[in-house]
Amino acid sequence: MVHVSLFRLYLLRAMYLFIVVGFGMFIWPGILQHRGPWELMQSVVNCMLIAFWTLALFGLRYPLQMLPVLLWEFVWKMVWLATVALPAWRSGSMDAGMQANTFACVFAFLIPFVLPWRYLAAHYVKKAGDPWRAADDQRAEAGASMR
Repeated sequence: MVHVSLFRLYLLRAMYLFIVVGFGMFIWPGILQHRGPWELMQSVVNCMLIAFWTLALFGLRYPLQMLPVLLWEFVWKMVWLATVALPAWRSGSMDAGMQANTFACVFAFLIPFVLPWRYLAAHYVKKAGDPWRAADDQRAEAGASMR
């Protein structure tokens, strides 16, 4: 079993709090004060951000159980920066909206510094995965109970 220090747990909680406060300041006012119908993609994005915000809130209490949320946040932002922002920056075609999103995505570079990498490796790489099908003895029991 890999031990995660209390200091690392507080770093994780600080990252979740950063997300909760940051999203709370920027997402909730626009959602609560919005009038009229939303454009389809904006409505999808807003709903996903609310779900992400809620999961980050759970991360304050359960920092290790909610690690996939931080991994997801890190991965999508790095993919966006590499495939959208960087080519636009290189070609000189970045508009104000893209610049603002790039600035927001850059904060994801903090995530790898708070992640407990040994814990992640032990639980997501080395640990055996959940079974894909019932073991032979479980299948035999299930067949016997069906008779």
